[in-house]
Amino acid sequence: MIDIMDKRLRAEQFRTRLNRALSDSGLSQSALARAVGVDRSTISQLLTDAGARLPNAHVVGACAGALGVSADWLLSLSDRPENAADLVAASLSMTKAPRALVDERIFDWHQEAQGYKIRHVPAALPDMLKTRALLEWEFAPHLGRTADQAIGASEDRLTWMRQSASDYEIALPIYELDSFAQGAGYYEGLPLEIRLEQLTQFERLAEQLYPRLRIYLFDAKRLYSSPITIFGPLLCVFYAGSHYLAFRDKERIATFTSHFDNLVREADITARQLPGRLRALRAAIA
Repeated sequence: MIDIMDKRLRAEQFRTRLNRALSDSGLSQSALARAVGVDRSTISQLLTDAGARLPNAHVVGACAGALGVSADWLLSLSDRPENAADLVAASLSMTKAPRALVDERIFDWHQEAQGYKIRHVPAALPDMLKTRALLEWEFAPHLGRTADQAIGASEDRLTWMRQSASDYEIALPIYELDSFAQGAGYYEGLPLEIRLEQLTQFERLAEQLYPRLRIYLFDAKRLYSSPITIFGPLLCVFYAGSHYLAFRDKERIATFTSHFDNLVREADITARQLPGRLRALRAAIA
C-alpha cells in the first residue's frame, strides 16, 4: 500500500513539474510533442492523467532535454531543476585575473559577502594593506600611467574594509614576510626605507583593525596553501595567475573553509603575536 501511494505521489509531482517546465519554456504542447517525437495527445495525457503510471525513461529524458531541466527533477529525485551542465556552470566559473589592482570582479565578490567572514591566503602580501610606495615599486613598471588609478583603487578597498561588516582572516606563509623584510626573492631590489615603512604600516593596521582583521603566519614547510579567498558560505576563489577559479557549491566551500581554518589552528604566529613579530623584523633590518 505504501509503494502504491509513493507511485501516485511521484506521478502527481511529475505532472506538476512537467506543467511548470512547459510553462516556463514558452513551448506549446505541440512543439514539445515534436521535440520528444510523440503525438500531441501523449503530451496532453502526461500533463493531465491522474493515474499512477510514469512515462518510460526515453520520454522522461526527451521531455527534460526539450524543456532544459533535469530528468531527476521531473521524477522528484532532485530539488534542482537545472540539468547537469547548468549545475556545473553555476557552481564553477573561471574569469580572467588581470595583473592590476583595479579588479571589479574581486570587489563585487567582497560586496556580495558583506557581513560574512572572509578568509584569505594571498599570493604575496595583501594588496589592500600595502603602502603607496610599495604599490608604486611593484605595479608602476607594467601599469605605467594607470598606476595612480590602480593604487587609488587599492586604497579604496582598505577604506571599504574598515567600514564593512565583514571580519577578515588572512593566513600568510612566514617566509613571505621574512623574504619581504630581507628584500629577498620577489622583493629583491626593494629599498630598505620602503620595507621599513611597510612593516610599520602592517603593525599599525594589525593593531588598529584587530579583532575584525586577524593575520596569522604559518610554516609552509609543514603546511601548504595555494592563493585562495573564501567569501563566507557563498563561494571560494582560487587565484591561478591569469585566471580566478570560483566554486559556489556548498560541499567544496566547506572543504576549503576547513583547510583555511587548519592554517589558523596550526599557525606559528597568531594574530595577537603578529605586531611583536613585525617589530622584531623591523629591528633586525633597521
